[in-house]
Amino acid sequence: MKKNLIFIGMPAVGKSTVGVVIAKRLGMQFVDTDLLIQAQENRLLREIINDVGEDGFLKIENQVNRDVDVSNSVISPGGSVVYCEEAMQHFKEIGTIVYLKASYQTIKRRIRSPQKRGVVLREGQTFRDLYNERIKLFEQYADITVCEDGCRIEETIENVLSAVENSIR
Repeated sequence: MKKNLIFIGMPAVGKSTVGVVIAKRLGMQFVDTDLLIQAQENRLLREIINDVGEDGFLKIENQVNRDVDVSNSVISPGGSVVYCEEAMQHFKEIGTIVYLKASYQTIKRRIRSPQKRGVVLREGQTFRDLYNERIKLFEQYADITVCEDGCRIEETIENVLSAVENSIR
């Protein structure tokens, strides 16, 4: 198996929640790159976005994710990492990319307020527009896709574990 598992997907698909449990079950470390960004910049994600705008944030996000140097880890980047080409190329090289997929309806139900969740929408962009734009990128980068519609968190975790085991056979 490649050294790491990298979870990608929309906000609220459970990249961090599922990631922590998977890391525990597989005896791996867990890395949340949003926390690395906050530590490097010494402020909250929303403060960074307010200060440097979306493009500035993506530059920082690309740099932090591109520079992640770990092995035997589950890595959970922010949903916008798929806009960061260098970071995604790096992840392809250091691990297996697992796309946690959920329908727009599932995500909308989980995220009542995208803004409070720190989801950045461009001028005139709806949350559905953002969803449609990102799923193409998630699908493009994914080595493994696990659909979690209608699944409880425990089922998603089992589905991920079984998909990962099957991919290394």
